[in-house]
Amino acid sequence: MAGLIGRKLGMTSLYDENGKYVACTVLEVGPCVVTQVKTPEKDGYAAVQVAYGEAKEKNTPKPLLGHFKKAKTTPKRVVAEFKNYKDEWKPGDVITLDIFEEDKFVDVIGITKGKGFQGVVKRHGFGGVGERTHGQHNRQRHPGSIGASSYPSRVFKGIRMAGRDGGNQVKAINLKVMKVFPDKNIMVVKGSVPGHKGSFVKILK
Repeated sequence: MAGLIGRKLGMTSLYDENGKYVACTVLEVGPCVVTQVKTPEKDGYAAVQVAYGEAKEKNTPKPLLGHFKKAKTTPKRVVAEFKNYKDEWKPGDVITLDIFEEDKFVDVIGITKGKGFQGVVKRHGFGGVGERTHGQHNRQRHPGSIGASSYPSRVFKGIRMAGRDGGNQVKAINLKVMKVFPDKNIMVVKGSVPGHKGSFVKILK
């Protein structure tokens, strides 16, 4: 589960080894600074905490300023923990894109695009209520019945209804690494990655 923090830059297309034209996502990955190393003796588990993205000092909470100062680094925008690092790291070390290899597979965690308040057709894929010949007026995209009448005289929890859609944490698994450009901190993976352009993502080995 070792990994790094990065940013989604956008999408492009490449030819794979079979000559097929595939959609790909371009990611800026690292460099990340190690801000803390957690140990089973002190913290109860082993993990490496890394930070990514420059932030203004005035926009950083004072406790985090002290945390970054202890690691001898400037304020960062995103902090995350990763387990199962094979190498030994210490606060202040810089981890780069070199830990990833072409033709290997990675998982990417991101926050999906927020779509605001949506109806059941877009949010849950409902088909609407009947056809126009069934006497429905202006109800093609409505949810229809949501419960019984005299019993249970209420709507069960978990009924799929309209509401806020998107903005959820999603993991895209087994994305093939198509290209790695260590000098530019750029990695191209096959397929789509959750989030909008410029959003922060976590890339796991």
